[in-house]
Amino acid sequence: MNMRMKIFIAASTVLITTFFIALTGCAEKTAAKLNLSAASSLTDALKEVNTLYTQKNTNLIITPNFASSGTLQKQIEQGAPADVFISAAASQMDALEKQVLIVTDSRNNLLNNKVVLVVPDDSTLGITSFQDLTEDSVKKIGIGDPKSVPAGTYGQQAFDQLGITARIQSKLALGSDVRQVLSYVESGDVDAGIVYLTDAKTSSRVKVVANAPADINTKVVYPVAVIKSSKNQDAAKKYIDFLFSDQAKTVFEKYGFTPLGK
Repeated sequence: MNMRMKIFIAASTVLITTFFIALTGCAEKTAAKLNLSAASSLTDALKEVNTLYTQKNTNLIITPNFASSGTLQKQIEQGAPADVFISAAASQMDALEKQVLIVTDSRNNLLNNKVVLVVPDDSTLGITSFQDLTEDSVKKIGIGDPKSVPAGTYGQQAFDQLGITARIQSKLALGSDVRQVLSYVESGDVDAGIVYLTDAKTSSRVKVVANAPADINTKVVYPVAVIKSSKNQDAAKKYIDFLFSDQAKTVFEKYGFTPLGK
């Protein structure tokens, strides 16, 4: 092979390599990015839903941020990047709507859930109701901080309605979100805990012993909306449409949620 041919081949290799690098870079630049802020109780279900959605929309990257609804609300208020918000209670979404931080006509109730009382799977305390939490044998009760965790707020309302708050207040161990409360119960760090039914279904180390009062569980709704500062509102709205699809509903039902119509 003469020198001229070697130079030609080397130059061609460089050009081809440069072309593919440019093509890859171009693809990365055109990929839409969606920042999803969602209540921690949705972690497992949304991971599966997001996988289904991105399999159909290969040019979309979904970056989830799972935390308590109150924490997510504060992050959005402080300007954290978010395109879609799914709260575990209406109050956090209401607060953002009052501050004109969501696209109002994009707001819809997505799911229902239930608040339940769980104990470690090997518990021998005989807890079968919320009233049993007042027994001296029960030393610690896990609950999300009512100030920022909707499940904790609902749990506190249940205690108040049942008239047991004063008798159990000193036993409460506050968690930063409902998944942390679940871990307290799984590890036996608490004798019982207040979580969502969907969280309880994810663990083989806890068992449900009681439901919160029916009128409290009817309040457990998950609203979804597009954040007004989003630079990808079209992509956000299409994603929300998918959350109401039959395919997504099947996933939510598998994890114990009750899907709602748009």
